[in-house]
Amino acid sequence: MILPSIQDPRDVRALDFEQLAELSAEIRQCIIDTVTTTGGHLGSNLGVVELTLALHRVFESPRDVLLWDTGHQTYVHKILTGRREQFSQLRKRGGLSGYPSRDESEHDWIESSHASTALSYAHGLSVALTLRKELVGAGGTRRVVAVVGDGSLTGGMAYEALNNLGHANQRVVIVLNDNGRSYAPTISKLSESLTQLRLNQTYVSTRESLRESLRKIPGIGRLAYLGVHGFTSVVREMVTPHTFFENLGIRYVGPIDGHDIAALEVALVNAANWNGPILVHVLTEKGKGYAPAVGDSLKLHDYKLPAHNEDDKPLPSSYTETFSRALLELAEKDSRIVALTAAMAGPTGLLRFEQRFPDRFFDVGIAEQHEMTAAAGMAMGGLKPVLCVYSTFFSRAFDQANLDVGLLNLPVVMVFDRAGITGDDGPSHHGILDMALCLAIPNITIFAPSTAEEIPGMLATALSLSGPSALRFPKTLPVKIDGEIGTGQAARVVQRGDGSCCVLAVGKMTATAYAALSQMGISRDRITLYDVRVLPPDPAMIDDAVRHQRVVTVEDGTRHGGAGAFMVSAVRSRAQELRVTFPTTRILGVPRAYLQHHKADLLLSELGLDADGLAAAFSRALNDEPEFARPLPESPRPHYL
Repeated sequence: MILPSIQDPRDVRALDFEQLAELSAEIRQCIIDTVTTTGGHLGSNLGVVELTLALHRVFESPRDVLLWDTGHQTYVHKILTGRREQFSQLRKRGGLSGYPSRDESEHDWIESSHASTALSYAHGLSVALTLRKELVGAGGTRRVVAVVGDGSLTGGMAYEALNNLGHANQRVVIVLNDNGRSYAPTISKLSESLTQLRLNQTYVSTRESLRESLRKIPGIGRLAYLGVHGFTSVVREMVTPHTFFENLGIRYVGPIDGHDIAALEVALVNAANWNGPILVHVLTEKGKGYAPAVGDSLKLHDYKLPAHNEDDKPLPSSYTETFSRALLELAEKDSRIVALTAAMAGPTGLLRFEQRFPDRFFDVGIAEQHEMTAAAGMAMGGLKPVLCVYSTFFSRAFDQANLDVGLLNLPVVMVFDRAGITGDDGPSHHGILDMALCLAIPNITIFAPSTAEEIPGMLATALSLSGPSALRFPKTLPVKIDGEIGTGQAARVVQRGDGSCCVLAVGKMTATAYAALSQMGISRDRITLYDVRVLPPDPAMIDDAVRHQRVVTVEDGTRHGGAGAFMVSAVRSRAQELRVTFPTTRILGVPRAYLQHHKADLLLSELGLDADGLAAAFSRALNDEPEFARPLPESPRPHYL
């Protein structure tokens, strides 16, 4: 085996092409064995094996800067840069991150888990190295390389960067990894053009005819064949009259077989010597070498470990699954309902809707800002848009939610999947800001179901409102509480106490708080537990809370400026209005920190937001004991190079 001998990128530069082919197979098997055990991004990494090898053979990382967009395609990069022995601990606490990590390696520059950012980083780094006289062509020897997936080019930020790179003629090598898919089939007119070029029979036949002719030239056939990509760039100019990138001032080369290391190296060496921005268009096959990933690249883009119950009982329907069914049922009755997603139809539960109502379904690509304002336009035109994103990606569209939806008080329903602590994907994917952000928007109504059974009614209520609303729910499976559900926008009393303490629990934390009560013995009778359900909070719940001696809020979002802070402010204001003593208050939630990757339930436990932690916190509140901050499982601070 060759793989055990690879400890540094320099090791791959000594291999011949036959050895590289063997190493590629070994790397693929390593990734398959690990990801099917730990979970993670499978298809995208199997598709970039040869490309990553070629990059590390042509460029000298970390002297040369390699940026990845997005970072989920960096498993091969991690293996080649001294992290192979830790790879079996991928996405586990204390193990490797599923994305680049500056704390892990000097070869990692950006975390890049949110798409369309690498080209802007590349622009900035290229400028910095130029001014420091370290960039090649500006007195130095360093290069800046950005590997960008075709899905990332559906994001507006990428076009802003391309425009600036071309305008400034900034020296950056852009590698377009084109597999025709981001999370799902890539949505954009540019992608369509790239696909047409891949399939253009005139281009393909001319290129292959040229290759065959070159192979037959006596003596120099092999050399000429390796140089065919220089010739085919001329053919490309003849058969593709318009080159999108060159209109922006970006030199275009390709397309090139992303699994042909020799051809890749020729193209990358030439690109490295180009005095300006240049894009190398590389065609790869997502999931290459693993038939299940090739056959179902949507499902195996991000491989999920099968969920199971230890007692072998049937698993409950997820929040996402319940939402999917509820939306479809409501859409059957109301033709004004439309659904939008940002390249995440499957993960956000919209595949059924797309199949049933293709004319009412809109996948905008990785373009959350456009998605939000497009939804605003649809609402303005009399439709009922339901906009579905991961909670973590909502922050990208906050300006549009605030000023394009909120300011105009438009009835857009925003659905935030993966809200709260999500776990294995690390600090960039926790959905802990959505409530804090939404509560800063006047007139918005936030629905936070404590169980999956709450979703149909909440979604129907949200769609009936005349202003903006949000429905947030977690990735974790729902837990039963008492079998009851609320109605409308009212809070629900889960348990009535004696007035000593009122616990206001938001969303999934209601079930955790309810479980905590069962551990408190006779003290549980002193606690009133509310399922908050809707924010801003039900005035009747606030009036009741004011009459308690103590108020404790519980949420799985940030406690700084989040739901708890909002409710405590409401309690204080109401107590002043009634001229009564303000209750003692405590806010339990996620601290202000970038939290390291871990299983969601275990991370919540570390934060004191599991049943044991809440039981102890409730007891301290009842006894008027102080609540001390816990040591935080923070993501390590990066080392700046």
